Amino acid sequence: MASGLRIVTERVGDGAGQPVLDPDNGEELMHVQPGVSIVLGNRPPESPGTLYISTKQVVWLSDTDRAKGYAVDFVSLSLHAVSRDPDAYHSPCIYTQIETGAEELESEDSDSESDNILNLSKITEMRLVPSDPNQLDTLFAIFCECAELNPDPIEAEGEDGHNWVFSADQLEDDGGEDDDSEWAIPENSSHSIGSNGNHDLAHSVVQLHINDQRFEDAEEMEQDDKNGHH
Repeated sequence: MASGLRIVTERVGDGAGQPVLDPDNGEELMHVQPGVSIVLGNRPPESPGTLYISTKQVVWLSDTDRAKGYAVDFVSLSLHAVSRDPDAYHSPCIYTQIETGAEELESEDSDSESDNILNLSKITEMRLVPSDPNQLDTLFAIFCECAELNPDPIEAEGEDGHNWVFSADQLEDDGGEDDDSEWAIPENSSHSIGSNGNHDLAHSVVQLHINDQRFEDAEEMEQDDKNGHH
């Protein structure tokens, strides 16, 4: 499940320190990039810090404030891209979109910026701005590599537990069972047929296959009746 952006206060090592990783679960540090500013939503950029990319997460740690840091798991990143368009942002950066896991999110514009309150549950965009723009392609390649190591849990479940390729016989058999059959459409419609927020298209496709098969059976029965009369 996507957990969104989170605050990091724990570090290991001397000086500015490094993020705490989880090697017991196979987490490895892939890349360290110093001199990176972070921009959360529409807020101004933080002073430069160090970016750590592991096989599980992206961590930014401030170089000047040991208590300030942010992290996001790769499973919470729905998009990452290189942005060099000055109309989109004035500095070249890695642009990311973050899934927060919250059911209902208010607009970031509703945040109380005057009180300097940062609600991480409302941050859905993050920009990472390296002091050396020539590092963007390297960072992007590492993002891609690590994202592939962290597939969407729903997709992984679909590959292991649900096979969405059915034969006509399977469709007909399922159609004759109760509505609580095992091939019911997953609750997360973004990963099902018809990602427009409902399951109508998915059910229509399944029902179409069922009706086609029954129509063919009806034709065969009608043909047999005609042959019997002759």
